Amino acid sequence: MSKSNLQINLEYATARLLLAGFGTLPQHVSLRVGAIMAGGAYYFADRLRRTGERNLRLTFPDLSASEHRRLLRGCFQNLGRLLGVFSQFANAKPETLKHIIDCEGLEHLDAAQRSGRGVILFTGHVGGWELTSFALSLFDHPLSFLVRRIDNPKIEALIDRARARLGNRTIGKTSAAREMLQILQIGGTLGILVDLNTLDREGIFVDFFGVPASTTFMLAKLALRTGADVLPVFAPWDKQRRRFLLKIDGPLVVDRTGDEEEDVRRLTQSFTSVVESYVRRYPDQWLWIHRRWKTRPPGEPEIYD
Repeated sequence: MSKSNLQINLEYATARLLLAGFGTLPQHVSLRVGAIMAGGAYYFADRLRRTGERNLRLTFPDLSASEHRRLLRGCFQNLGRLLGVFSQFANAKPETLKHIIDCEGLEHLDAAQRSGRGVILFTGHVGGWELTSFALSLFDHPLSFLVRRIDNPKIEALIDRARARLGNRTIGKTSAAREMLQILQIGGTLGILVDLNTLDREGIFVDFFGVPASTTFMLAKLALRTGADVLPVFAPWDKQRRRFLLKIDGPLVVDRTGDEEEDVRRLTQSFTSVVESYVRRYPDQWLWIHRRWKTRPPGEPEIYD
């Protein structure tokens, strides 16, 4: 059902007011206030909290219920911190934004881009994931990245302007295949989030925390067909430094055996394992409220109520 103009305008006004309000605050204050507010929202989000608790029992069965609650509160706080930093994208000076980001591994991206084969950067919903694209444009490495368009066109335009302010470009997921292929064929850089539940027709099952998870095969097929380098990029919040750590790791090994189906499965498992390693390192910064295991292999029972 399409939204009415009134609903679109009310949602837009709320989003704009929220971002503008946080955007007027000093950076560190914005991040702190966002984390506190979202941490409070944990107590009122019953449905999301139940999803998060189910996910944590599935992935960390040896932890106590109190530890699960601690990690889940951290998840909410991380979302508030992300709102705080995103609110700064539209207007803050680049040098000011750099003050809350430590960048490591940019040499891996430089080397991959010099190869001319194209680069696929992948990430997950860990820490400040919006920074995995925006911060790269801050450090003079703009890219194109895949997004799911918001169903409110005014909010979508507001968010897109902020994301693209320093040279990045977004690609809508619904009609992206040809455009992504063209970007890589000319040696460009493409960003993809890879840790959301995927419908049967769009994914394959690989292990994530030892549980089969339907995962996009798009990255693997693009890499195998273009020869592009595949690099992890993450932006967790470092509690000791009080900064986001923009970390670009070296390229994954992409094996080609001639059996494309098996090669796709191996590469998809490889990047999923990298995401899992980051979630294990920063377990209070992943998106536990997402129904990651909603799509099940044939014959397996539902995980969520």
